[in-house]
Amino acid sequence: MDLTAVAEARLREARFAQLLLAPEPLPPHYQGWGLLNLPPTVFRWLGVENPLPHRPLAPDILQALPERFRKVILVLIDGFGMEMVRRACQQGLLSGWQRLAFCGVFTPLTSITPSTTSAALTTLWTGRSPTEHGIVGYEVWLKEYGMVANMIYHAPISFTRDVGSLEKAGFRPERFLPHPTLGQLFRPRGVKVYALQPYQILGSGLSRMLLPEVETAGFTTPADLWITLRLLLEERPEERAYIWVYWSPVDTLAHRHSPDDPRVLAEAQTFLAAMQAYLLRTLSPQAREGTLLLLTADHGQIATPRHPHYELSHHPRLMEHLHLLPTGENRLMFLYPRPGHTRAVREYFVETWPDDFALCRTEEVLRSGLLGPGEPHPALRDRTGDWVALARNHAYLWWAAKENHLLGRHGGLSSEEMLIPLLAVPLAVC
Repeated sequence: MDLTAVAEARLREARFAQLLLAPEPLPPHYQGWGLLNLPPTVFRWLGVENPLPHRPLAPDILQALPERFRKVILVLIDGFGMEMVRRACQQGLLSGWQRLAFCGVFTPLTSITPSTTSAALTTLWTGRSPTEHGIVGYEVWLKEYGMVANMIYHAPISFTRDVGSLEKAGFRPERFLPHPTLGQLFRPRGVKVYALQPYQILGSGLSRMLLPEVETAGFTTPADLWITLRLLLEERPEERAYIWVYWSPVDTLAHRHSPDDPRVLAEAQTFLAAMQAYLLRTLSPQAREGTLLLLTADHGQIATPRHPHYELSHHPRLMEHLHLLPTGENRLMFLYPRPGHTRAVREYFVETWPDDFALCRTEEVLRSGLLGPGEPHPALRDRTGDWVALARNHAYLWWAAKENHLLGRHGGLSSEEMLIPLLAVPLAVC
């Protein structure tokens, strides 16, 4: 069942009209049609008590599927936004995906804000919004440690090839989040949790932060992944389980070559073809029974051609007015003006990039709920600066002390970044 038309009508209801957002943005939907609503729905599908505060997915989605499953598999294809899915289908690259949609439900959802991996994965593993969990971007000012940190690599942003070095300052990934994660919540409810991810990120700081009480397994290639998953399902058919699968090359290629490059869709096609060959065509009827397969993404991407106009090394006058380099995302920045310099910062943006950014007071952004509902993280106000710059069209700001190498970005509010797919398929009928 394709719910695209229904979903797109609902998604346009979340307007956040009090903010001066970019023309035709697609803000997050936190009330049933967004990423935030997936974790409580997984509890529901597995038939166990839901300890999370936010509502599950919308009734239109839930009514099209059985109510209970023994296993839920969530496959997250990093960066594989709805726009990419549409283009791939139009080019005939996803015939297997389209066949699965006939057996289950296919719908767009929104990512969260900011539409970025560190924030979205934390939402998926805690069931909490960025407002609540406090991971508000790729780079975050951590006042308690006196530094701006990369929240994927858990290192100061000025350090290179020093993954995990925040621990030298006393940072402990397992104790950093203020909320329990899904592994900790599912275990006392009788659900086993597994995470299958590339070997190179097994045991990383981010994995340690998100995956306590989770049994992890690594893989090297798609074939390795899907055979590992098939064996897991075949060997433990009666076990109640939540299984997480993470795949990142689509996002990596879109960053490097732009989301419009043919290599991006070719990678998605290859990954999903391997799923068909090594999982779906060979999985036994016993293992299929009571198993729900979910395919989704954390965000999409938008093309951002290189241009020195967006590189802060060419704007020393702006930097004179800021305490810190911008934090957050290249397309959703938190600004920290020096005392008495706020007007100068605003004027610089208007004069230099008149059509490229919307500037909003951080207090207005937080009050609007753009970062999600719930009790704010104690450090949220410190981590979000005094002003928020929201990129329009294909604009961004680049402040890292290295070559501006990204041709695709995310974090902002365009439909390319915000719209993500959800394909939900009961394997017993497909």
